[in-house]
Amino acid sequence: MDEWGRRRREAAEDRAEMLERRRRAENARAAGMLRAFAAAAARAGLAPERLRVQGYDGRGTARTPLTGWYLRGDRTVAVGTDGRFYVLTARLTALDRLRGTTVPPSDPPLVIGAGGKDGDSLALPAALTRLLPGWDG
Repeated sequence: MDEWGRRRREAAEDRAEMLERRRRAENARAAGMLRAFAAAAARAGLAPERLRVQGYDGRGTARTPLTGWYLRGDRTVAVGTDGRFYVLTARLTALDRLRGTTVPPSDPPLVIGAGGKDGDSLALPAALTRLLPGWDG
């Protein structure tokens, strides 16, 4: 490999590492916010609700064993009472819709829906404040 190619590869690797560090730092910051919010919501008596998963195709929902608070009006993401972030869309089978399903926690973003259509993104602190004004004070 020539010198130029080696430098380009190293620069690309450095950039990828930097982006990964930034992503991990943002996830850690968002996770801290979610844990703090869940604790504040419990102290304030904000009633959680049973969380449901929506099917990708828009047909049907399924129960989950989770309780928490929906972060968006479309009910596609939520913070659980455990302070973790959940994406509530999945491919659902008829059996899932009948018996319910489980949802693993996801890495939380600082901006929900970032990179989506205009108007679809929502800053995590704003979503949490909408649910419980002054939660972080």
